[in-house]
Amino acid sequence: MIITRKTIPTFILLALLVTGCSNNDWRTASRKSAGIAPDPSTTEEAVLQVYGADAWSWRGWFAIHTWIAAKHSDEDFYTVYDVVGWRRHRGKPVLRIARDVPDRIWYDEKPRVLIEHRGDGVDELIDAVDRAARNYPWKNTYKAFPGPNSNTFTAWVAKQVPELKLDLPLSAIGRGYVD
Repeated sequence: MIITRKTIPTFILLALLVTGCSNNDWRTASRKSAGIAPDPSTTEEAVLQVYGADAWSWRGWFAIHTWIAAKHSDEDFYTVYDVVGWRRHRGKPVLRIARDVPDRIWYDEKPRVLIEHRGDGVDELIDAVDRAARNYPWKNTYKAFPGPNSNTFTAWVAKQVPELKLDLPLSAIGRGYVD
């Protein structure tokens, strides 16, 4: 291939695509704790956190995946609320509410806390989030774009529970599906 002034943009784009795509397999990607969430066995106060992490592979260039983690006062575990599209392929609802690691690395991408609430009044906030999550209208439907997807779920909960004071970033593609 001869590289000329006209082919340089194409060559650069191709190089970026090839180098930006992960050679890792999602099945072997890290899903361990990122060490961000307070230890539930030693944290007595209520904790509610919303996380975001770059989406898998090249999608992470412009999109994040979001989820919610909560623990009531004196609980020694977190409940994680999230939507994962590939659950549908296994005949399961895309909405998952389960005891889980709250700050799990999202397929090799370290999450960040988008918002956190702790202490007094947070138990009631967690209850409101739980009710909103259980009333999510697209429990069995997933579409990466324009939604409903994981960010649609988080935006839905935020709209139902304005006390959460969550403003998702632009990279939370699908957040506008609920407007």
